[in-house]
Amino acid sequence: MKPDSIIVTCKACNTKNRIPAERMGDKPVCAKCRAPLDTKNTADAKPVEISDATFEKDVLSSKTPVIVDCWAPWCGPCRMLAPVLDEIASQYKGKVKIAKLNVDENTATASKYKTMSIPTLLFFKGGALADRMVGVQPKKEIESRILKMLQG
Repeated sequence: MKPDSIIVTCKACNTKNRIPAERMGDKPVCAKCRAPLDTKNTADAKPVEISDATFEKDVLSSKTPVIVDCWAPWCGPCRMLAPVLDEIASQYKGKVKIAKLNVDENTATASKYKTMSIPTLLFFKGGALADRMVGVQPKKEIESRILKMLQG
């Protein structure tokens, strides 16, 4: 999926629609049922790119919990997980931040958190590593970890 696209679920028929970010203001409609899509809550809710240099500010100092997606552009499973994380970023906007860390370009952080396989999701709360998931996981499993982190 292109990083400048956002997944919006139609409230009328539950179809997932991919909307280019530059078209979010064009009042998009569902590709299946043609109902208007609610893009108000998704316009700026997408994963943010982070680096070794910004990790402390973007993750460790964040007031909201952060899920760091350790990935690489050449990784097929990482690309499979990307749309799921886009949806989660939209659904949990304001409650959880989704951050993407390219492990090929940011080896210091990847090494510090012992990221041996990708994709790896690192769950941070209050500046501390709270949980970890390795490999492509179903959205429901990721959401259950998020809820556990938000409650605990």
